[in-house]
This record gives sequence, C-alpha cells and structure tokens, in this order.
Amino acid sequence: MAGELVCSAKGCRREATRALLWNNPTLHDEVRRKVWLACAEHEVTLGEFLRIRGFLRDTIDVGDLTDAHG
Repeated sequence: MAGELVCSAKGCRREATRALLWNNPTLHDEVRRKVWLACAEHEVTLGEFLRIRGFLRDTIDVGDLTDAHG
C-alpha cells in the first residue's frame, strides 16, 4: 500500500503498525472488511472498542495489508 500509514485514533499522528479488520454485521455483508490502523499505543483501545460491539474480525501487521483489505 502506498503512502504513510497513520493511526486511526482521534488526534494521533503516529505511524500505524497494526491493522484492525472489522465490519458491522447489520450494515455490511459477511466478507466486507473495513480497516482501522493502530499504533502500538492505541491497538488495545481501538481493538476493545470494536470487540465490545462485536465488530472486530481480525488484527494483522500493516505490512500484510493488501488492496483487497480496502
């Protein structure tokens, strides 16, 4: 993926190291994956936000992202 990958946490401008793959099953079909990027500091809090809502599907290294991930 081209360009700088920045953490998705509000106000954070750190480089992302992890990608949280998620979907909202009431809005998205089962195979659809949206991506939030996370720095080391925000991986847990962003993941917990998604996990509590039942949205988190997987967490991968940003280096493993492909165009298919969105």
